[in-house]
Amino acid sequence: MRAEVVLTYGADAVLVRDELWPLYRRIFSDFDDLETWRGQVWDRHAARTGFRLALARADDGLVGFAYGYTGDHGQWWTDRAAGVLHPAVADDWLGGHFELVSIGVDEPARRSGVGRQLMATLTDGLDHARWVLMTSSDPDDPARRLYRTAGWAVIGPGLSPDRIIMGRAWPVTTQG
Repeated sequence: MRAEVVLTYGADAVLVRDELWPLYRRIFSDFDDLETWRGQVWDRHAARTGFRLALARADDGLVGFAYGYTGDHGQWWTDRAAGVLHPAVADDWLGGHFELVSIGVDEPARRSGVGRQLMATLTDGLDHARWVLMTSSDPDDPARRLYRTAGWAVIGPGLSPDRIIMGRAWPVTTQG
């Protein structure tokens, strides 16, 4: 399936939340209603520095999304990740990193390259030297395989036994 993938930022990304919610719920099923998801996750994440959202659309509408933001100390996930990673790894990878928070592709569009398109669009032009995410510890999980083939590597355990933290170093060229 070929999908059109577009990148949105800030207020423009917030405007699509009602459209995004049914797809998010189908894929993840971790919240029962829009208002709870908005209050506990979406509105807080969308307000973070560096927030960006990639949306994949095909003929039938929205088929995938990916989003992330600049992670930093004092944020819930970064602080908990720092507690499970080796201190030297946490010092090197966390704080000012790009945090790929969520990527999801609707079942009919999976294994067609949409996930790879979303990840490429979401990270295009980032100037963060380190990118991090948390995913399944199962090496055969499709998402983990996608990350691995895109240059991500395991940097430590996740926040639960069935999760791992992966990272990708991205050289940033500086002028001067």
